[in-house]
Amino acid sequence: MKHTKLTISEMNRLTPEVFRQTKKLPLAVVLDNVRSMHNIGAVFRTADAMCLEQVVLCGICCCPPNRELHKTALGAEDTVPWQYYEETLDAVRNLRSRGYKVYAVEQTHNSITLEEAAESLSGEAGLDRIAVVFGHEVFGVQQEVIDLCDGCIEIPQYGTKHSLNVSVTAGIVMYRLSEAMRTHEQ
Repeated sequence: MKHTKLTISEMNRLTPEVFRQTKKLPLAVVLDNVRSMHNIGAVFRTADAMCLEQVVLCGICCCPPNRELHKTALGAEDTVPWQYYEETLDAVRNLRSRGYKVYAVEQTHNSITLEEAAESLSGEAGLDRIAVVFGHEVFGVQQEVIDLCDGCIEIPQYGTKHSLNVSVTAGIVMYRLSEAMRTHEQ
């Protein structure tokens, strides 16, 4: 069997106009003081690929339009709805008041694994909206933000490093939770 790459037209990609009108998965991504414009851009691009509801930028996060962010977002910053909050606590409070269950992605006492989170999401009836908070590249999610969340999710790691790049972590979490939510919708 020959594996020939698909052409752009064979991929049936949505136009930005159609994408904006497409029903989004009720999964919001919150970035708590993420400093790298490239990491922020990568999160936008993955949120677009997963057809997620929104990206919430907080604190020192740069906001579109930004040339460095665009280098990795490749236009997703124009298709994925986003908001900015000076304080991450205000963003989390707002999401919770709108019915979101909010989870920090952080290594904590009593955190659950990503797989446990995905299993509970795919099996939990009536769970409509989820938000996941990703933190600063060095300091992670602020403790005050963790305290306000409904729980914490971590990705098990088996090597010598105790953390992954925030955009890599976000990509893994967005993919796994979005697949669990899609399974639940069916």
